[in-house]
Amino acid sequence: MAAGPTAQGERPDRLGADELKRGATMAAAWLAERLAGERDRWVLWIPVVLGVGAGIYFILPSEPPVWAGPTTIVLAVVLGVLGRSRSAWLVAAIGLVAFGLGLTLAQQRAIAVTAPVLERRWGPAELTGRVVTVEIRAEGRRVTFDHLSLPGVPTTGTPAQVRVRLRKATVELQPGDRVALRAILLPPPPPAAPGAYDFQRQAYFDRLGAVGYAVGQPRRLAPGDDQPPEWRLRLNAARQAMVERILALVPGPAGAVAAALMTGEMGSIPADAMAAMRDSGLAHLLSISGLHIGLVAGIVFVAVRRALALVPPLALRFAIKKWAAVWAFLAISFYTLFTAPSAPTQRSWLMTSIVLFAILVDRTAITMRLVAWAAFAIVVIFPESMLGPSFQMSFGAVVALIAGWEVMREPLARWRGGGGWLRRIALGLAGTGMTTLIAGFASAPYALYHFNRFAAYGLAANLIAVPLTGMWVMPCVVLCFLLWPFGLESWALIPMGWGNDIILAVAREVAGWTGAVALLPAMPAWGLVAITLGGLWLCLWRTRWRLAGMPIIAIGLGSILLHREPDVLVSGDAKLIAVRGADGLMQLSSERAAPLTRDTWLRRAGQEEQVAWPKFGSSADGRLTCDAKGCIYTARGHVVALVRDVAALTEDCRLATVVVAIVPVRRACPSAIAVIDRFALWRDGGHAVWLDKDGAARVESVRAHRGERPWVPPLPTPRAARARSEG
Repeated sequence: MAAGPTAQGERPDRLGADELKRGATMAAAWLAERLAGERDRWVLWIPVVLGVGAGIYFILPSEPPVWAGPTTIVLAVVLGVLGRSRSAWLVAAIGLVAFGLGLTLAQQRAIAVTAPVLERRWGPAELTGRVVTVEIRAEGRRVTFDHLSLPGVPTTGTPAQVRVRLRKATVELQPGDRVALRAILLPPPPPAAPGAYDFQRQAYFDRLGAVGYAVGQPRRLAPGDDQPPEWRLRLNAARQAMVERILALVPGPAGAVAAALMTGEMGSIPADAMAAMRDSGLAHLLSISGLHIGLVAGIVFVAVRRALALVPPLALRFAIKKWAAVWAFLAISFYTLFTAPSAPTQRSWLMTSIVLFAILVDRTAITMRLVAWAAFAIVVIFPESMLGPSFQMSFGAVVALIAGWEVMREPLARWRGGGGWLRRIALGLAGTGMTTLIAGFASAPYALYHFNRFAAYGLAANLIAVPLTGMWVMPCVVLCFLLWPFGLESWALIPMGWGNDIILAVAREVAGWTGAVALLPAMPAWGLVAITLGGLWLCLWRTRWRLAGMPIIAIGLGSILLHREPDVLVSGDAKLIAVRGADGLMQLSSERAAPLTRDTWLRRAGQEEQVAWPKFGSSADGRLTCDAKGCIYTARGHVVALVRDVAALTEDCRLATVVVAIVPVRRACPSAIAVIDRFALWRDGGHAVWLDKDGAARVESVRAHRGERPWVPPLPTPRAARARSEG
């Protein structure tokens, strides 16, 4: 007689179900064991889930109901109460609360900053407003106004703030001045292509309703009756005066770098110097972040503590270490406030403040938790900041550095022990190099995503520039602030300029090396998300299962190879069209039109130089043939008609599989599977077209990619679109 389960009446599919159940039980037990071993790290994931909730809000194609986030929080609380005896339920409830809170805070922030946005071009006409900030730039001034009056624009539609470029102003403006100025204003521009940088969204959260340029000289008016928050304007005026004084004492790029380090204003740095700093991997020295805040705190802490130690009655009777921590906190608070803090500055201030507070209460700060709670605070207050490169690069670098320190702490302590001064110097150099490598690799994916650039020799440049910044430049910054009230700032500014000259020389030298910069095509958003999640898994856990984050990072990096750039791009204003040649390079319809759009397209394509297509005749690869009425582009079995003249539509609408027209198309195009005309461009913004070999084509517009969100202007009416196109 046959033996076994089947002989006992059990069915094979039941055996399979039992095996799956046992496998799932074992997997759950293994996961629970791993999580239990990392119990002290669970709290680090709260800001991550909070950020996921906020991020979901920003990527949704339409506005979620206002009750979605609060309802999630209430359901999570109910789940936590019902399952309070089970740790898994409690952890899930906390995660849902964080997710719902992130979603709620992001939506409420978007509601809170709502302000009118200019709907169409205004001017040239005379605006009146109050000066909020004056940014000193190499090509002139950039002035932000509020309390505006725009003739022809109703009060309900007047922007809260506008920003205007002044190239040559004969009147020196100061924050708080009431000014009349003849200018042209435009709505904040939308992205140059689907998925490109969204300045319109950033302007929405900055309450910036228009940008433009002056066509006349400003005139000061009598002060208005409104009483603004004077401390903000006085701070802006002090910052502007400091920039002007620095540039007068230390002219040239060295002075501009000094102004950036002392005020956070980088606009006066010449373009070639900024390019050298960026291409050499030293641009992070210009953005006030953890390096600068930490150095200011360390310099003040050590100086105050050692000065107090020279007075025995104080040193023996009082906790001078705590006194030094208080002075260091005051110093970094002033420095942070004075430099108009960005996300890295805010994060650095929060982390350093907690470290100094730990000294006051005789506690040791838990460094990774410092980062977690700093991220939590910033996402709670400014959830939109997590979308920008400053937030992402700053937190990515710091999390990786702390995780690396946790791994290397004990080996470094052993190597340092019993060594002489040569070993200490070697360890210092090795530490600088390792810090640069870790921070560079951690922030590189975000630099690639936002800027499409990777500085190959950043390690070499940082080995010289970072110690120079810490031992020379930043002590001069602290000394300059101390001497400024006495009019003796030149004693520190001039030596600081010498140090900046050396840093700039290093940047130019390294940037000039062959292969100093690698340009890569745009990374898809899902690739960056994968890299971020894999990196967090690798850095936030401690045990070996953290290594599972590495293949996730690899998948994210591989997305660059899987991502295909569009074959055709057309700008929303119909001034620029680009097609991809057989060599993979973008060929542009104009070398001068729409410079910002052109630069964005080239950067996202990983392309250094622009390639112009022929006005008449065929391109070298034979893909593009042009005449006075337009061009024909052939690729992947498709015929794409690029129409300049309405007369060309008669033939093109019978032959082309895709029609891109900078004129309105009011006729049927039977051969075309997609038609993009002037109406579509004005209504939906720039378009991208991907041509497939199977005869299909995918078309995506800027509006379709962004969705219907508060920062996206509403659809224009057909009559307005027709008038704009024909006008």
